[in-house]
Amino acid sequence: MIEKKVLAILGSPHADGTTSAMLDCAVSQAEKTGYDVTRINLYEKDISFCNGCETCYRTQNCVINDDMQEITALLRECQIIILAAPVYWANVPAPVKNMFDRLLGTAMEKTKTFPNPRLKGRKYIILTSCHTPAPFSWIFGQSRCAIRSMDEFFRTAGMKRMGKVVCAGTNNNKAIPNRIFKRIEKCLK
Repeated sequence: MIEKKVLAILGSPHADGTTSAMLDCAVSQAEKTGYDVTRINLYEKDISFCNGCETCYRTQNCVINDDMQEITALLRECQIIILAAPVYWANVPAPVKNMFDRLLGTAMEKTKTFPNPRLKGRKYIILTSCHTPAPFSWIFGQSRCAIRSMDEFFRTAGMKRMGKVVCAGTNNNKAIPNRIFKRIEKCLK
């Protein structure tokens, strides 16, 4: 029997915040569905900045020796990636963007035109939260731009999206609406 693996990535500095609670829900649902889940918090990892050497295009691994080697190995052995990241200035937080930069050669092969994907066959789920209430978070591009950034990385790597869930208006809400949890669970059914 092939082991079903999920890599759950928290890209938020708040381990007890809204984005983390959304990831907790997804992890719980994935485990109920029979997946072996590995959870990492990017804020607890040592991830240096990309130096732009582009060696990774050839080797498919970054030359910088830090925690990216662990993340790369986990990424390669999973079937599903769940990325939970809040919206920071209509984009992803710096550690998430840094991870994307460092996964360049792992995720894609450089060509003269559009990159060739190297992570085909995998699926992903995006979970995000933002302070701006709905529908303004979407109208003014807050959550939409962050989702576009995450989608761009995963799609260019050859992955298929299983779902996306946005929890808007978190600045005024202490509790996550039950409908958000139901949407997350539906992504993994």
